[in-house]
Formats: sequence, structure tokens, C-alpha cells
Amino acid sequence: MKRESSAVAVAALLAVTAAWGSTFVVVQNAVVNLPVASFLAWRFVIAGAILTAARPRSLAALGRDGWARGALIGLALGAGQLLQTAGLRYTTAAESGFLTGLAVVFTPLLAWALFGARPGRRVLIGAGVASLGLAVMSSSGLSVGRGELLTLASAVLFAGQVVGLGRWSCKDNAYALATVQILTVGAMSSVIGVSQGLVVPSSASQWWPILLTAVAATAFAFVVQGWAQARLSPSRTAVVLTMEPVFAALVAWLAGQRIGLPVVVGGAMVVGAMLVVEAMPTRVASSPAGTAGDGAAPGSTGGGLPALSRQASTC
Repeated sequence: MKRESSAVAVAALLAVTAAWGSTFVVVQNAVVNLPVASFLAWRFVIAGAILTAARPRSLAALGRDGWARGALIGLALGAGQLLQTAGLRYTTAAESGFLTGLAVVFTPLLAWALFGARPGRRVLIGAGVASLGLAVMSSSGLSVGRGELLTLASAVLFAGQVVGLGRWSCKDNAYALATVQILTVGAMSSVIGVSQGLVVPSSASQWWPILLTAVAATAFAFVVQGWAQARLSPSRTAVVLTMEPVFAALVAWLAGQRIGLPVVVGGAMVVGAMLVVEAMPTRVASSPAGTAGDGAAPGSTGGGLPALSRQASTC
């Protein structure tokens, strides 16, 4: 039953990466006509309003600690999105995709550093292969400048969001936790948007990308991500999420864009990395206290951090 639940969670995460990958072109075109902060503000505020209206009691049941954890995860997510967008002004989309994908490496390292969840060997192998695949997909020389550093910082923050969900999300609070983090990103983006002059969309062509991404790539995607991470370790989650650029390339190809050999080879490596982590049999063995194997439940290990990080898992 546990293995079947894990397989369903992986399939759900793949649906999330497909939603994110398929809307990449939509977002790219949308921010041509709207400031980034304004677009993100409308997208996340609408998504948060939808989730709140659908299940208002879930937020009340989350409790003060749950709200604090959801806000902390939302701050990591929001800051990551803002830094990634800022980095795109100074680097190429290919380099941005590769550096953002390095979250697959940072995730197990953060989980280990913050909560003592030591990653298994096959997760580390999968993360390494996925990183190489993303590098091949970028197919360009990588220089280190302002844009690259900003994007690298965003990857660390995205990894923090995944680790936070892995630690604190469970079947009882996944919906509310997703709602709080989405509302937090909406509040962050709104503050920045207002300071820059919040733009209200003036046409259907500006509203439909906001509504599409608010429903499919935000409300649906983050609730499913939280649900799935209640059943998967953060490291496994990060490897599955590297499928996002693969789906983005596939959608671009279906839309008529030419896809080169490096994208095909790199994409195959990313898929292979996921298979290494998910398809290979898991060897169950006793482990020292404070460590977790590939299939360990998120939040099952202890940590040495104060305040939120040291509290017992809500699951």
C-alpha cells in the first residue's frame, strides 16, 4: 500500500511539472505586457482566494504553528520567484533553466543540514544525473555574473520550499499549507507591485494568462505538490520536479518550435535520473537515528534547529 501511495504521489507530481512546463510560454508572453510583480500579484492573490473560498475551515484548523510554517514556505517560494525573474534580465533563459534546476542538488543537502535527513545513494546519483541533463539541455557556456548569482540564489530558495513542505506537509494539512504559502506570495508580490505601480489588466488577452496560471499552475499545482510531499521525501520530490523543463521543451516542440539534439539528450538524462530514483528497488535497512533513507517519510527525522524547525512534525 505504501509503495502504491508513493507511485500515485510521483504521478501527481509529474502532473504538476507538466502544468508548470506547459504554461512557461504563456507566462513568458504575459510579462511582456504586464510588470512581473503585477502579474505575480494577480496570479497568486486569485489562486489564494479560490482555495480560501473552497475550504475556509481548513485555514482555521491549521493553527498558529501551521500558519507560521506556511508563511515561511511562502516567503521562500516568493523570494525565489522574484530573484529568478530578476536574474532573467541578465542571463539567458537556457542558463536560467539550468541554474534553477540545481535545486535538485540543493534539496537533499538542505534537508540534511536542517533536519538531519541524510539522502540515500540512489537519490544522490539521480540528482547528479539530472543536473548533468539540465546542463546538456542548456547547451551553452556558463559564465558567472549578476544574473547567474541571482538565479542560483533562487534555486536555493526553491529547494528550501521543497524541504519545508517535505518536513511539515501531511494529508491533514496539505491543502491549508498550500493556501497559506500562496497567500504569502500574493502578499509579497502585491507589496512590490504597489510600490512600483500595480497594473490592472485591461483586456481579455491580459486576463486569461493570469486566470490560467492562477487555477492550473498555482491553486491546483501547489495543493497537489503539498499532498504528494506528504508521501515522498524532499530529495525524491526534487528529482521528479526536474521534469518541468522537459515538459516545457515538449510543449514548445508541439507548438512548432525546433528542438535541438542537446535538448533531446539532456531531457532523456533527466527522465533517466527519475527512473534511477523511482524504478530501482529500495533496499530497506536499519539506519542510525537522525538519518533517513530514500523512501523515508518526510519529517521522520530529528533536527537541531530552534523554534519551528525543532518542533515535531505535524503529521
